Amino acid sequence: MATIDLIVLGMIKQEAMSAYDIQKLVEYRNISKWVKISTPSIYKKVLQLEKKGLIQGATHKEGKVEKVIYHITEAGEITFLNLMEETAKQPVHFFLDFNAVIVNLMNITPPLRLMYLNHIKTQLLDLQSEIDQNLRTKEMDKQIPLVGVEVLKQQKQLTTTIMEWLVTLQEEVQRYEKESL
Repeated sequence: MATIDLIVLGMIKQEAMSAYDIQKLVEYRNISKWVKISTPSIYKKVLQLEKKGLIQGATHKEGKVEKVIYHITEAGEITFLNLMEETAKQPVHFFLDFNAVIVNLMNITPPLRLMYLNHIKTQLLDLQSEIDQNLRTKEMDKQIPLVGVEVLKQQKQLTTTIMEWLVTLQEEVQRYEKESL
């Protein structure tokens, strides 16, 4: 089972909801910023979890709209707890896609090196701005759980640390280029 299983089971454990509600909650909480999870994968995962008997759906009619509301089953509760323990015991990995660029910097010309580092820096600044805005908005929102806000704070610290590292890397690359002349 994967991280998405844990996210979906956890949301349904907290409150019975539809796949659409899960998707909206994932968007609202910006979960896709720190876990690889997409809208289609949520719907697919809900169907898989139901097929495995970990959640159960019941059709509810709201006006003219019918939707399936899912709740966690006893087997789902057990699986949820097992996934929590299993995931908590896994080695911590940071997957930063831009590292594929970093490890190849010396394979390109000096002007391209700086340009690509600046692209990464711009993206990181945009992410920092987005996280800051989310923190300001969501710290006051009582619907956001404490741990949700703490994950945003974690993301803010990580981006700050990565930005500091990136500035140092840019300086090192520039120093290397001067010494190579």
